[in-house]
Amino acid sequence: MKKLAILMLLALEIAVCSCGTSSPSTTVTTSTTGNWEAQLTGGTGAASQLNFVTAFTFTVNSGASVPLDITGFSFINAGACFANGVNGSTETGSATVTVSSTNQVTGGMTYTVTSQTTAGTVLTLTSANGLTGTSNGTTGTTGTLTNGVVVGTWSLSSSDTNCIGTNTSPVMGTFLMCQGAATCTVP
Repeated sequence: MKKLAILMLLALEIAVCSCGTSSPSTTVTTSTTGNWEAQLTGGTGAASQLNFVTAFTFTVNSGASVPLDITGFSFINAGACFANGVNGSTETGSATVTVSSTNQVTGGMTYTVTSQTTAGTVLTLTSANGLTGTSNGTTGTTGTLTNGVVVGTWSLSSSDTNCIGTNTSPVMGTFLMCQGAATCTVP
């Protein structure tokens, strides 16, 4: 019985001593908030006029992918494809971010706008590796993304000929999205 009690105490001591010995995370966490303005180029007619302003937040560990929490959205010039307003569209998106040892942010983003008023109309912005910026985060803290720029391609599909014309293929082009500014430069 005495030997059993000693073994139990030894097992308890090992369990208690092993707590708190994990190594600290080397991952930098980055977050963003505020307005981003998207400038789309390419397309024809109404499909060439789909610039917009959006507000979203995300908090992501370096190397991970997270959904965007979209808190605001408005087309600057929606045209025949979309209607502005509360029930004009539904927006979703995601971001993948990596932060280097020099606090440079790289990654990708997708952003999708689905019309609630024009059946079958979907605008998709895709940037596989075009998200850049700077983070002030350090290991174990959450940094803020600044000078964010996203560059990529967009496509618009619709069954409405007023939106994309008689072409049955999606209309396509490129986009530049700037954090907190109407204009920015491609990195």
